Order: sequence, then structure tokens, then C-alpha cells
Amino acid sequence: MSDTVAAVREAVAAAAPEIRAGLPGRRGESGAANPSGERRLAADEYADELLAERLGAVDGVGAYASEEREGVVDAGEGCSVAVDPLDGSSNLKPNNVMGTIVGVYDAPLPASGRELIAAGYVLYGPITTMAFAREGSVTEYLIEDGTATVLREDVTLPDEPTVYGFGGRVPDWPDDVAAYVDEVESELKLRYGGAMIGDVNQVLTYGGVFAYPALRSAPAGKLRLQFECNPVGYVIESAGGRSSDGTGSVLDVEATDLHQRSPVYLGNAGLIDRLESTLDS
Repeated sequence: MSDTVAAVREAVAAAAPEIRAGLPGRRGESGAANPSGERRLAADEYADELLAERLGAVDGVGAYASEEREGVVDAGEGCSVAVDPLDGSSNLKPNNVMGTIVGVYDAPLPASGRELIAAGYVLYGPITTMAFAREGSVTEYLIEDGTATVLREDVTLPDEPTVYGFGGRVPDWPDDVAAYVDEVESELKLRYGGAMIGDVNQVLTYGGVFAYPALRSAPAGKLRLQFECNPVGYVIESAGGRSSDGTGSVLDVEATDLHQRSPVYLGNAGLIDRLESTLDS
């Protein structure tokens, strides 16, 4: 299984420059919607097709799923790979940060986050980087020409947190979420860019808290459990932080549907503890 995980990481790294190079000509809508009802860009479809081809060909990968597809693609025998091919694709039009998220599950999908054996994300920023977690450790890579070179090993969240970012419209936040933000905004700097993975990478780099909470209009939140919450929660927990759905680790949320949504809170353990206490009050 370790060889398969390494091959998945290498396949994602190899595809990243191609995904990035394909963005300029694919900024318009494709005319279709994904299974969650969101309008797809041509770039979403391009990234999904490329990753389905590359990851489906990895020896030891038995299933491929993405938030752009209704169902799971059978690739043979082995682990299941769940992907958000282009996280934050709405940032393509204004040319802001985006990413690719991947989770490797040792179980059929949908699966619990406890079935993850590895997870990571690529960040398409001024440079292309990857944070990848396995066996309780996070490594940060620089990706150039499809090759991943180690930048930092055993990455952990800084002890002194600096940043916070919460998704959703402020009037749509429940009162307890708003009360928590009132607490932390005097301690931390606001960093929110509209792509989950960019905001989470700020937390991994500087310490702090990211959330896409339950909303008045969407009590289940917005982000997908299989493709976003679980993989990124796994990365943050492997880096010494905590994830939560508001009551406990997001990795413990029961998986009942491939495109299931969940509230998610990620960051330094102390900040997530405080948040859960606020939500319980």
C-alpha cells in the first residue's frame, strides 16, 4: 500500500503543471453543473478528466471519485481515491489562488475519514507546492516540471496562531458562530480568499483557524466530506492540529453519501477546543 500512496502522490505532482498550464484557456463555464448543483468551468472538467486518467492508471488504485462526477469510477482492485480537481475554481476569473485536493481511502466510497491512509493538496499560488500527509506526518514539496522536491518535513502548525478565515455570508452565520468570531478577531488577522485550500494553507503556515460553518440557510455547511473536509482534516490533524464538525473530529463523521456535505473547522487545537465550547453553549 505504501508504494500505491507514493505513486498517487507522484501522479498528482506530475499532473499539477498540466492543470496549471491548462487554466488560461478554460476560464468560462462549461454549460453543465456538478452533482452539488454548482456551475462547472471548463477548467474543472479538464482537471477532473486529467486526474481520472492519471490516478485511475496507478497500480493499486481501484476507484476514482471527484466532486465533478455523480458516481465512483471503477479502476480495478485497490484503494479509493477521492479528489477535488480544482478547489476554488471560482477564483479563476479574478486570478486568485486555487488548488487540488486528494484523499486516499483504504475502503469503498463513501468512507469514513478514519479510512484515510494518506491525503494532501496542491496549491497553485505564485509557486506550485504540495502538502502531503501519511503515517501521521506532513511533508511540503515544491513542484517544478512535474517533480516534487521536499521543502519541509514534519510540518506542524505554529504554536502561536496568527490567522483566521470563515466562509459563508456573515448574516447567515448562526449566533454561536458569530460569537466565536467576535472572540478571535481581536487576537488573529483575517485571511480569507474564497478557496478553501488557500485559506487552510495559511493556517498550516502561520497557525490559526479556518472554518466553513453550518449556516442558517445550509445547516450541513457547504464543503464536501469525501473530497474536502476529510482529506484536509487529515492533513491538519497530522500536522498537530485539530479538525471538527462542531462536535468532534470531522474524521469521525458517518459517511452516508458520496457528495455529503459537512460543517468543518480546522486549526490549532486550542482554537478548535474553544470553538466547540462556544458551539455547545
